Amino acid sequence: MTDRPKTPVLDRVKLPADLKALTDRELKQLADELRAETISAVSETGGHLGAGLGVVELTVAIHAVFDTPRDKLVWDVGHQCYPHKILTGRRDRIRTLRQEHGLSGFTKRSESPYDPFGAAHSSTSISAALGFAMARELGAEGTGDAIAVIGDGAMSAGMAYEAMNNAGHLGKRLFVILNDNEMSIAPPVGAMSAYLSRLYAGAPFQELKAAAKGAVSLLPEPFQLGARRAKDMLKTLAVGGSLFEEMGFSYLGPIDGHDMEQLLPVLRTARARATGPILIHAITRKGKGYAPAEGAPDRGHATAKFDVLTGKQVKAPSNAPSYTKVFARALLSQAEQDDKVVAVTAAMPDGTGLNLFAERFPKRCFDVGIAEQHAVTFSAGLAAAGMKPFCAIYSTFLQRGYDQVVHDVAIQRLPVRFAIDRAGLVGADGATHAGAFDVAFLSNLPGMVVMAAADEAELVHMVATAHALDDGPSAFRYPRGEGSGVTMPERGEVLEIGRGRLIREGKRVAILSFGTRLSEVEKAAESLAQRGITPTVANARFAKPLDRELILRLAAEHESLITIEEGAVGGFGSQVAQLLSDAGVFDRGLKFRMMVLPDIFIDQASPDTMYHVAGLDAARIEAKVLETLGIAELSSRRA
Repeated sequence: MTDRPKTPVLDRVKLPADLKALTDRELKQLADELRAETISAVSETGGHLGAGLGVVELTVAIHAVFDTPRDKLVWDVGHQCYPHKILTGRRDRIRTLRQEHGLSGFTKRSESPYDPFGAAHSSTSISAALGFAMARELGAEGTGDAIAVIGDGAMSAGMAYEAMNNAGHLGKRLFVILNDNEMSIAPPVGAMSAYLSRLYAGAPFQELKAAAKGAVSLLPEPFQLGARRAKDMLKTLAVGGSLFEEMGFSYLGPIDGHDMEQLLPVLRTARARATGPILIHAITRKGKGYAPAEGAPDRGHATAKFDVLTGKQVKAPSNAPSYTKVFARALLSQAEQDDKVVAVTAAMPDGTGLNLFAERFPKRCFDVGIAEQHAVTFSAGLAAAGMKPFCAIYSTFLQRGYDQVVHDVAIQRLPVRFAIDRAGLVGADGATHAGAFDVAFLSNLPGMVVMAAADEAELVHMVATAHALDDGPSAFRYPRGEGSGVTMPERGEVLEIGRGRLIREGKRVAILSFGTRLSEVEKAAESLAQRGITPTVANARFAKPLDRELILRLAAEHESLITIEEGAVGGFGSQVAQLLSDAGVFDRGLKFRMMVLPDIFIDQASPDTMYHVAGLDAARIEAKVLETLGIAELSSRRA
């Protein structure tokens, strides 16, 4: 392990209040030490590196100028909050980031009063900060100023504009800091990004530093003349902050977000003088101050553990391809045969594997920015025109486009194919990124075909099946991480819609699995066989439409039927229960059980640990079989 950096100024800081005793020169040194400490910590834990390095000076300046936690600091998304956590009493736990019983990788209300609002999805900060600001206006105790820090990528989402429009209308004191690094996880796309780029592309940034002294009307002399000239030049060059000013915000900037000599006076002046909403436009660099992150294509967005000196990540060798790569290759195969196949993602081309598609078919791949609602309806429009769109969105982010799935896709029976990555529990990102609800919220939509792959080979077949489905919407889900190493098919086969597969025949109890828990079911079946119990095992493949014939046969030929899925209550098992109820099966005494994710949000840990907590591992499946058969006592004695 590399020696940890020496941090004499940081060692004096336990809480943000300690920054008030530091000189500006010491604050600058503190930022340097905070950057080194962040790099050192993430090298041991892995996690989001580049975003935090880009806001080190901003973090120090905000905590030095404002009075947190009375003043509410809301970080958009929260990947960039590691330096903030170090300064707010959590330095002694920073090397537990994203680990079981450790610190969350995002802001979290239950973790610290310095995290007034939890976030892990983007573009919520201005809305939340406006809520705090209006609560202050209404006399809420312990609530001072509200500061939202939002990235330029997150500003591409409609929710940010809804909040700014409302804030401008209300006209109350609110601070929005636009952390503009010209780059979200992927290079930001769209008109908003181009607008921000034009603000400072017309001349070298160094020539505009006078503008960094802030809104002219707020500044003391002698800065006003130089600032006014610079601001006028900016407006002549590129419209300046007029968009934000039209929305009712005073606009300051752009300023160099890594220059404490600019940040501190601008924030101090703004805090002293602001009466209404104000937007401070800070230019930063993701990965700033750490060459391996600055040089990486994603600026070190998310990393495994790494060597501080070289930046080389420590990753275990892979035995099987990831589900994401399997999906990407299968989709490429379909696209090579059909020029109507197009792909849509919402700012996650790498995460969804569509970067491979974009390289091969750049004109048929669309990254729409952080805008899941738009992604879904855009896909619906493509489908209505006869194209074959695959809309690849993580389960946790598809939640943000649910109205559009219902209204624009399902009601119109448009053949949009939803590729749902990160299904189930995801490990270090915890509850905010878990894919727990998609089976439930999609299976209740009329005409929606809902599939889940049991392994990576089946995923290839489901891509082919979705491609062939052209009379209505479909979805197929698959988890994060590597496959199980099964033999891969040369090409995908179209599955019969609503048809499951019998894996092994047994007696007394049948286990019907939906998704990748099938491997754990098979482990449980092997263990049960040693006890003389031989369950029937089936792979459902479809949550909608269900394999009615298979399910009724399992119910008729066994005394017990257990369903298992990587999703919340209301999903696959509930669909099966409805079928059995409608068919009058329960009248004949079938013992029916559903194994689903528990009714809690599960904090970060390894995926194996999370599934143990959820009760969905092989040992718990075995125990459920024994309990259902009424031989739990035997189980406990043998244990």
